[in-house]
Amino acid sequence: MNVDKLCERESSSTDLVLCIHGPAGIGKSTLAGHLMDEFRAAGRLAASIFLGIIPVETSEPETIVKMIGHEIGCIHPRAIPKIMEAMDQCHGTSLENHIQMYILKSLRSLSHPQPFIVIMDAMDEWRNHPTFLKALAPFNSHSSVLKFILTDRLNPCALRLPGLGELSIYTYALGPISKEVIKAYFHKHLATVPWVDGRKAHSADVEKLTELSCGLPVWASTVIALLSHPFSESPPHELLAEIVGNRRQVGGSDGLGELYRNGLMRLFPSPNAQSYFRRYMGPIIGLQEPLSVADFSTLTGLPNHLIHTTQFALSALQIRSAPPGSERMVHPATTLHHLSLLEYLQAQTTEPSFAISTFNSHSTIGLTCLKQLSSLPPSSFDSNSRLRALQRYTVKYWPHHAFNGTPRSSDQWSQSKHCSALQMMSGTHKQWAALFLRGFMPTEVESMLEDAREDDSMVSTLRKLARRLGKAGGEHWGFQVACLEVAVRIDGGDAEAWSDLGRCYHTRGLQTGNLRMHEEAVVAFRQALNLRPDPHPSRGSSFHNIAGALRSCYHQNGDLNILNDAISCCRMVVTLSPTPHPDRAMYLGNLTNVLKDLYYHNGDLIILDEVISLLHEVLALRPAPHPRHSWSLDSLANALDNLYQRNGDIKALDKAILLLRKALALRPPSNADRPVSLSNLALVLKTLYGCNKDLDTLNEVISLEREALGLRPAPHPKRSLSLNNLAYSLLLLYQHDKDIGTLDECISLGREALALCPSPSPVRHNTLDTLAQVYLSQFEQNGAVEVLDEAISLAWEGPVLCPPGHRRWPNRVKRLVHLLKKRREVTGDDRDCEEIEDWEAKLGN
Repeated sequence: MNVDKLCERESSSTDLVLCIHGPAGIGKSTLAGHLMDEFRAAGRLAASIFLGIIPVETSEPETIVKMIGHEIGCIHPRAIPKIMEAMDQCHGTSLENHIQMYILKSLRSLSHPQPFIVIMDAMDEWRNHPTFLKALAPFNSHSSVLKFILTDRLNPCALRLPGLGELSIYTYALGPISKEVIKAYFHKHLATVPWVDGRKAHSADVEKLTELSCGLPVWASTVIALLSHPFSESPPHELLAEIVGNRRQVGGSDGLGELYRNGLMRLFPSPNAQSYFRRYMGPIIGLQEPLSVADFSTLTGLPNHLIHTTQFALSALQIRSAPPGSERMVHPATTLHHLSLLEYLQAQTTEPSFAISTFNSHSTIGLTCLKQLSSLPPSSFDSNSRLRALQRYTVKYWPHHAFNGTPRSSDQWSQSKHCSALQMMSGTHKQWAALFLRGFMPTEVESMLEDAREDDSMVSTLRKLARRLGKAGGEHWGFQVACLEVAVRIDGGDAEAWSDLGRCYHTRGLQTGNLRMHEEAVVAFRQALNLRPDPHPSRGSSFHNIAGALRSCYHQNGDLNILNDAISCCRMVVTLSPTPHPDRAMYLGNLTNVLKDLYYHNGDLIILDEVISLLHEVLALRPAPHPRHSWSLDSLANALDNLYQRNGDIKALDKAILLLRKALALRPPSNADRPVSLSNLALVLKTLYGCNKDLDTLNEVISLEREALGLRPAPHPKRSLSLNNLAYSLLLLYQHDKDIGTLDECISLGREALALCPSPSPVRHNTLDTLAQVYLSQFEQNGAVEVLDEAISLAWEGPVLCPPGHRRWPNRVKRLVHLLKKRREVTGDDRDCEEIEDWEAKLGN
């Protein structure tokens, strides 16, 4: 890896985001720190943040943006007026507006000739990173002012994150450190080890250590830390002999885990010491914010002196120091230790002496929190300021620990100590709720107390809290879901409580693209269904919820069995909602959506016919002036267009055009959805032009697409799509009239469209194909070989973006082969022959 080239690329590229990805321990954080120093020295560092140590309550995207804004102000005081302005104007606004005000505008006010850099390390350890990445897309065009460097374990482009295709992002796979660098590291740091009796490392030891490390910096640094730490009676040379005698490399099944095991065995050699280690390490893995040693002792029952002893021993495995001023505190494990160590401790294969059960740790902490709450004096409920640190922690986090440390089963809950402890605070749960809410939404406390009823149970109180937390738009999602999870445990939950929990998970899944959220939603919605046996009036609603969550799962994992399950649920909803049920049209529409998913998978014409039949019924149930009438027209027209594409039925195409003209008439220029209607109508008219070659039809297409483009000014997310649509239509016009001005406009529009949809945008391959065709037409007009070369360069990217298996792959390959053959024909150069043969062979297979 050449760091200088990486910095140079950041300076010259137009990508908004550089994501450096690689496995745990590969050196991402080390590289992030080096880049931070480089850009700080150049006066271009805007802010840097390590997301692995951010507590739950401050991990919401808007809060992270404010933290970045705060650091911008610290590094660049001249930006403070703009940051103060953001503080005044951003409350309650969108995440995109927070980024615009706190980061972009504050940096733009500095008028720097080169873009500032925001470095965000350990994105994968931040649960809200998909939401943040999606919100960055509107700022693609501002990379001359601002850029982001992110580190992540995984390549985000390989994940199905919502909205990521619109983001201008370049990914860089960080590989292992070279043997020379690792060897130099060992030579340097082994010299600092406090060897005894004249023993020290030899060249052969360095060679073996380098081999064992497999280029993983965390392994090398852990070895040095273990050798340098006075943790046992064994001298360093004995430990070194044990390490180099190990034949497991890091790249093997458990090389890094073996190093951790050996180190822990020496740090905690006796059964008692190992017990203290588990009693200390388990809770700090679950701990949500730092506590004093005394408070941690109360929370865990571990004596102060054993806490200090364990902390000292574990310092050998720390990769970070405690924040200044908090060295005597007990910190959450992620603050000080590498994630690979924490994963080793929680793995099922870890030997019992050091295995940590986070479930048991949360259970222990949650129970202590409940006992603390039940013993609070009445005066404590007046204000958060009267609470001690541990009391504030218990007020805030007991639902989180109870949720993560107890089973969902109401039978098991009723037999748990948590249930007994919660019953002891039954008379004060409303006061606890006020304290809890005051920590998040202080302006809501008075309203909550007014809304409280005398007979409110803990369950109803928790559900009311969750609803209020939900008003923050996901800002307090972790606490919201914890309240609902505890609520359904207490008495098994009623159908509404389970539905609330399912919606909470499903909404989060839609925001983050996290498959597990959708799966949890399915489980919760099924629980609600079980509590609504036939003929319960809301049984159909439960099937509807299950179907929606299942469809989201299918879009994430492509499992056809899940899609079929969603279809079955949708059919059941329709059956349970006969005419004149007020929601029948919506339920029919949902059924058509999942059936279309199936049609796109298998192309079965019978399924498409059913979709069309159902959409006719939907349209009949939504006559004008129903607010969804125009959308029903769109849906039916789309299905009829699919039918024409499948069987060439011109009557289906004519009817689709008629329906779309009606939809457009219902959306005047002031309607936000008019560009959708313009584009939809232009698309089917373009299909009609392919049949009749009527120039009037093509001119209407161009007129519609020009209007749509005018209604999507930069930075509209659909502008690139409109640009490409118009460019292709103008290319069709040029092929008819050979007007050079038309061709020049095609090139201008195509280039702008391509700039607005960087890789891995899902529409980039279409834009590349359009522009390649435009350049081919220009070549045929002027004979310039360099224009043909440009067309080939664009066409090369098509098969990469549409790999084998993609429905567009054959067409993209054929386009490339055609262009390569054209160049060979023109130049007489046979160097393209081998590539042509390779691609044609792939097509043949």
